[in-house]
Amino acid sequence: MTMAMLNFSTQSMKPSFMTSNFDDKLFYHHYFNNHTYNNKISNNNYNTFFNLHHHFHRHHFSLTRSCKSSAVSSLQTHLLKSGCGCSWIQDNSIDDETVAKMGSRQGPIHSVFTTSPAQVSSVKDLFEFICSGPLIEKLGLTPDMVAESIDKWIEYGSRISKLFKLNELALTTPQKARIFHYYIPVFLWCEQQISDHRSKYNDGDDIPPIVIGFSAPQGCGKTTLVYALEYLFKVTKRKAATISIDDFYLTAKNQAKLRDSNPENALLEFRGNAGSHDLSFSIETLTALTKLSKEGTKMKLPRYDKSAYNGRGDRADPSTWPEVEGPLTVILFEGWMLGFKPQPVDVVKAVDPQLETVNKYLELYFDAWYKFINSWIVIKITDPSCVYQWRLQAEIAMRDDGKPGMTDEEVMDFVSRYLPAYKAYLPSLYKEGPSGSDPDHLLVIEIDEGRNPILAG
Repeated sequence: MTMAMLNFSTQSMKPSFMTSNFDDKLFYHHYFNNHTYNNKISNNNYNTFFNLHHHFHRHHFSLTRSCKSSAVSSLQTHLLKSGCGCSWIQDNSIDDETVAKMGSRQGPIHSVFTTSPAQVSSVKDLFEFICSGPLIEKLGLTPDMVAESIDKWIEYGSRISKLFKLNELALTTPQKARIFHYYIPVFLWCEQQISDHRSKYNDGDDIPPIVIGFSAPQGCGKTTLVYALEYLFKVTKRKAATISIDDFYLTAKNQAKLRDSNPENALLEFRGNAGSHDLSFSIETLTALTKLSKEGTKMKLPRYDKSAYNGRGDRADPSTWPEVEGPLTVILFEGWMLGFKPQPVDVVKAVDPQLETVNKYLELYFDAWYKFINSWIVIKITDPSCVYQWRLQAEIAMRDDGKPGMTDEEVMDFVSRYLPAYKAYLPSLYKEGPSGSDPDHLLVIEIDEGRNPILAG
């Protein structure tokens, strides 16, 4: 290996270099972007530099032949222009105040990420890993486009690692997949949806926030996904609000009335299925949210307390609701049954006769929810029984942490009240999309049992 020629600028005392070796360029960018130079450069600086350069080459992994040479060339050029180098391993501190102001629910991180370390190597390896993701082609991204925006991928990856208190130097393969194959691609898709939405308006127009709906089964990680997206919107200076269909459940008093009026229907005994939501309240809330398009406008976001009444739940006290302030750019609206469409009576009765009443209630949900949604993300599962396993994992983790959790039998009973709806409504959701959705503004993501995206079959 031949050491590249170095030329130190007398003004900045940071070196430029003359080399055609991509590995050298990556190393120089990493080293000199992570060390501060004064007007004098000591022999110690040189010794450190050459020792690290030797160490870097001994442990650096080469880019495999699967990556296109044009993309690699583009990545080289972009790294030189941006100066980002290996900045993804810098220790950028997270803005705790930003997280505190988000007002969203943080997902169960312990059930999302595993802890066995995987070695982190170089930007080129990261680039290859990104390009291997199952959503890249679906989003219309090419290796060249990834290379051109690699600094964004690096920054966002670092931010998310800090958010979830992960060591970005020792990310496991599932952690890397969750961040670079899932969260960041979805965020980039959302940004494109925002751009498309705002392009419909003229300069000076009062632009309402875009509403992005997330339809995803329970336990699949949608709350954690939305939490990560909201944070990325905050750090990119976009105001976002998060709302869940859970926040629109009936009050405990009205849920009791629903239960009493359907004494033989176990699907309406507790919150969850269509019919157990306060639709007029949800219309009022969503209407007000979409009007937060001006500076100084604000409102409180409703929240539901699932722990109230020994787990039966009730709407949280309004004094505890988080406040959101306009102008909003995006509203993230998520729910397990968001996008479900009513089916013929014979279809739902074949699944469970109790679904007939639920199906009638579902007819009212388009005007209450779906008409507000501009773009959709549907997280697809191949087997609804995964919901039971995911819920059981979460409850076991809660019990292990000393927190109250359902027993295995209670988990089975809880999930059993949702499975009929999954069996009746998921097939049409996956085949036709949500009611009123536009295929150009719909992203379907199929996930495996580990909650990571997979290539659709």
